[in-house]
Amino acid sequence: MDDIRTTREGIRIHPSADFDGMRRAGRVAAQILDEVGALVEPGVTTGALDDFIRSRIEELGVTSATIGYRGYQHASCISVNHVVCHGIPGDKLLANGDILNIDVTVIVEGWFGDTSRMYVAGRAPIKAQRLLQVTHDALMKGIEAVRPGATFGDIGHAIQTHAENHRMSIVRDFCGHGIGKQFHAPPNVLHFGRPGKGPVLEEGMFFTIEPMVNLGRPETKVLADDWTAVTRDKSLSAQFEHSIGVTADGCEIFTPSDRFFPDLG
Repeated sequence: MDDIRTTREGIRIHPSADFDGMRRAGRVAAQILDEVGALVEPGVTTGALDDFIRSRIEELGVTSATIGYRGYQHASCISVNHVVCHGIPGDKLLANGDILNIDVTVIVEGWFGDTSRMYVAGRAPIKAQRLLQVTHDALMKGIEAVRPGATFGDIGHAIQTHAENHRMSIVRDFCGHGIGKQFHAPPNVLHFGRPGKGPVLEEGMFFTIEPMVNLGRPETKVLADDWTAVTRDKSLSAQFEHSIGVTADGCEIFTPSDRFFPDLG
């Protein structure tokens, strides 16, 4: 019997038993991102990083959610410097000081584990270090706002306020999403908003929070490959992502790691 019910906004409310499936999927995704970090250094190609991720997915006996998704043929998205998201791995060599987001989604027994985090090749410039810290902290501010009775607008407002207080901008063209036994489901989780606005959070909701923060203006454009999104002003961009579930008194992070924030040297 399916115990999942759906709100009027189409958001699925999962029973407590479903949390275990999301924990397993999230743990595998986080493990792969932990492991690939040792390979990030100047002179490595983004394609080599993706090859490692693909091989680890196979070795762990799970499935990549991105290979074959809408024609995409890679096990990760790797977004370097001014690439906001959906960067395609390839022959690009990392240079000293490059910052990059690696985004991995795996399927474990039908459940989707989705997470991304930032890495540094060599030593990042001070402005890049600030961007990474602010983006990470903005995500955590958003997560702190999650509890039954709060709204999705509360989450977005917490993230937006933190970034803009540091004179950085929130990308508005991309958002988080519902997750579970679907890769993308309602709701759209905006990283900006007004307190008290949007659907009300309920225990059992599963979704990602994944703010993209720019050092410059928030506008983006998608390149001719129909995947890669970049900042229009070529300013640096950063992103951190967790998958979470709403609990009775807050939330649970399904993709935790003690290496989630990079060593800035």
